[in-house]
Formats: sequence, C-alpha cells, structure tokens
Amino acid sequence: MNRLSKIYVAGHAGLVGSAITRNLRSEGYVNLVFRTFSELDLTNQQAVEDFFSAEKPEYVFLAAALVGGIVANNTYRADFIYNNLMIQSNVIHACWKYGVKKLLFLGSTCIYPKNAPQPLKEEYLLTSPLEYTNEPYAIAKIAGLKTCESFNIQYGTDFIAVMPTNLYGAGDNYDLEKSHVLPALMRKIHLGKCLEKGDREAVIRDLKKNPVEGLGEDPADDEIITVLGKSGVEARAGFRNGIETESAKEVVVSVWGTGSPYREFMYSEDMARACIYIMEKVSASDIANLHRTGRENDFRAPHFINIGTGEEITIRDLAYRIKELTGFRGEIVFDASRPDGTMRKATDIRILRNLGFRHRYSLDAGLREVYDKYLKDQELL
Repeated sequence: MNRLSKIYVAGHAGLVGSAITRNLRSEGYVNLVFRTFSELDLTNQQAVEDFFSAEKPEYVFLAAALVGGIVANNTYRADFIYNNLMIQSNVIHACWKYGVKKLLFLGSTCIYPKNAPQPLKEEYLLTSPLEYTNEPYAIAKIAGLKTCESFNIQYGTDFIAVMPTNLYGAGDNYDLEKSHVLPALMRKIHLGKCLEKGDREAVIRDLKKNPVEGLGEDPADDEIITVLGKSGVEARAGFRNGIETESAKEVVVSVWGTGSPYREFMYSEDMARACIYIMEKVSASDIANLHRTGRENDFRAPHFINIGTGEEITIRDLAYRIKELTGFRGEIVFDASRPDGTMRKATDIRILRNLGFRHRYSLDAGLREVYDKYLKDQELL
C-alpha cells in the first residue's frame, strides 16, 4: 500500500472509520474513496457490485457495521445479525470478485465465549457458548472473520480480520440508551455536572448535539429533568424553580450493572494506527504463521488477530475516573438489577506485539482528549 493507492474506507463516518480516515490522511494517503449510507447501501448486493466495478479500489478497510451497547444489542437482535451479515458478505465477496489486493475486516472481541479463559487468545474462538446479550452481533462478526479466512484458503486472497477491544474516541455514539459503556458514562456524568451547576445553556447544547427521545425543540425545564431522570441522570432536589435559576442540591447518575466487570479500552486513534500498520506491513499468511509457530502441521491456525492495550479497568473505577475528569460532585449508583454482560474481556495481544505494534495513549490521556473534544463540539453549536 503506497500513498497513491486507491483506498476505500467503508464506514468512514463512524468511530472506527473516521479514525482510520484521519490517520490515513495524516500519513499522506491522498487517493481515498468514501460513500455515505445514502449514496451506497452496503446491505444491497447489486449496489455494492456496481460500486466496486466502477471504482476498483486496491485496498479496503471494512469498518462499516451496525454497533451498540448491551441495550441495543439485546433489543435489536434481528437488526444486528442481518445488517452486519449482509454488509460484510457483500463487501468481502466484491473484494474477491474485483481483485482487491488487501482487505482489513474489523470485528470485535465480543466474538469470544462468555466464559473463555483470560486474557482472550485468538485460539479460544468457538470453544464454548457466547454471551447471550450480544450473541447476534458476535455471530455475524465470527462469520465475517471466517469468510475472510475461507477466501484466503480457497482463493489465496490477502483478507485480514482484526478484533479490536472496546473502543472510544471522536465520532462515538453518545446515545444514552444505545451507546457503549464509556461514551454513555461520559455523557451521563457530563450532564450530571451541568445540572449540578444549574447550567441550563450547557444542557440545551448537549441535547441539541445528541437529541434524546421524548424531548422536543424547546423543552421546558421539568421535561428535561423528567426525561434525563429516566435515562439515568436524576436531579433529586433543588430544581423547583428550574435549572436556569437554581443549582441542584443532589444529582445522581445511575450505571447499568454492579460496576464489577472489567473492560479494556483503546483510544480509536491507536486502533487506527494499528490497522494502517497491519495493512502496510502484514499479510494474512504472516498472521497464520505466527499463530502456527510450534505446530507447523496445524492448518487451522487463526487468520485474525486481537487489537488492544492489554490493560483492564472495572466499570466502577472507570465511572469514578470520568467523574474526576469532568468535575462532577454528585453520587454515582450502580443498578444491580441490570445485566453486567461478560465479566472480563481482556485481550491477549502477543501476536500484535510480535508484529511490532505498540499503543501510545494511556486511558487517562485518551479520556482527557475525548472529553475536551466533546466540549469543543458543543461550544460550536
């Protein structure tokens, strides 16, 4: 892959795709191809075929996917399995049919069994049952990585699948009900701080940037308090005269689950760097050979690798770290009646490190950069 190579980033507007796009541009890649959803529906096979036939990209980053947190995954199960299967099947097949030199398919570490040993090694795939709440999404991603592997074996393609850990960064989804845990926590705690300070203007800016279902264009204070309370940001006292004139005496932010699960988080900029590094320097056969070391006759060696930091934190500690970052002084409560999901999802990243890649951002540095960007985006409204 060189600076003039024609590169298609599928899903360029999302968290993953936008980070890859920014990093490609910063590295001097100038021949980038994009399509918005309105321009190209990747679930439509004919539309995908027409696009590849016309554009003939040489390299493809497949970051397009339907994603979400526990609530979204467990609620929209049919949407998650259908849309993701269709997107990846259409794009991977077109990459083979139209001679793409290299494809990088992005999955997720939720592909691993719920009770797999920790840290998660690539070889643990399909060894026991999945976590039920995100099973449809996980099955789709497993199908995607196996599709890449199968094309490599049958047709000699260079299709690499990578499984990133939990990601966060610019372009994330901050929906209070459907987003992943870190952006949901950051937004809830930010709103809690705004209520605490009686900063109505900041609350309205936040709601304009990321609308909340049930609130209209110009909601009254009582409406805001009621709707945010249902989403886990509860003002329990001090709002009788409206948040514009009286600061809160008590604001409570509630978090799904006990707070005890461990999660590993990677800044999207580091993830993007890893993906570009792999596209530039690594082949699918390199990955299979690294997995196969010491068992040369094992032709079932994985054709995918984990991408992560190898560092964990509990959801409880993450919440308090974000609380400190934002300056929120209220209470954080954990709702044990809500599901925790998988208790640990630490990734084994030895293969990634053996390939020569290291992440740059600590969790604290990444959180600070993301929160600063979140505030600046709202100030522009």
